Amino acid sequence: MTYELFQTIYDRAAMRHGGPALLERRLSRPFSTAKLKQHSDAQWLSAFTQKVFQSGINWQVVRNKWPGFETVFFDFDIEKMLLIHDEMWEEKAKDIRIIRNFGKVMTIRENALMISECQASHGSFASFVADWPSDDIIHLWAYLKKNGARLGGNTGPYTLRTMGKDTFMLTKDVEGYLRHHGIITTGRDTQSAWKAAQQAFNHWHTESGRSYTEISQCIAMSVN
Repeated sequence: MTYELFQTIYDRAAMRHGGPALLERRLSRPFSTAKLKQHSDAQWLSAFTQKVFQSGINWQVVRNKWPGFETVFFDFDIEKMLLIHDEMWEEKAKDIRIIRNFGKVMTIRENALMISECQASHGSFASFVADWPSDDIIHLWAYLKKNGARLGGNTGPYTLRTMGKDTFMLTKDVEGYLRHHGIITTGRDTQSAWKAAQQAFNHWHTESGRSYTEISQCIAMSVN
């Protein structure tokens, strides 16, 4: 597979977004491993939950309700989440301080369990994520999809990006670019598409020295 030079992608993105200086100001950078490990596991559960609820709903509506979520779910303390019995979950799902969606509320318990299991094996979920190599990020996506609740599609990867983990994203623009250049030819969420995308991003990362986050954003802005 022959890939377009990253500098060509970068130059096109810069041309479309006001030049290199403005482009650089728009790019977000991932956290260091040490900074990622400073996140509490409650913060991770909160982030997963927020992204799950934002799926299919106006994001600002969820943000406006978030103080209520934090109160109702004890600031997403993992141990407390695992002690809540079934009847109490049903009551919490009816609380007017949150967005009342029982299916999404129950992802809090399932994702708290996933985080708890990582605590047992890695000391903390934050360490588990921080130590995962970005040149194999697709298998972290797969882990979240398999072991978490409603963390497939872009929900899991978007949460990783929001929390500062270095990851590319298969957004509509990035997917469109990869398809146009023949890098992926199957469904977006297939193993073959993920593997092909990972190989391409690994190539651009080695070529440019840029983070996966920056490369992904440059590709999106080069086509939009």
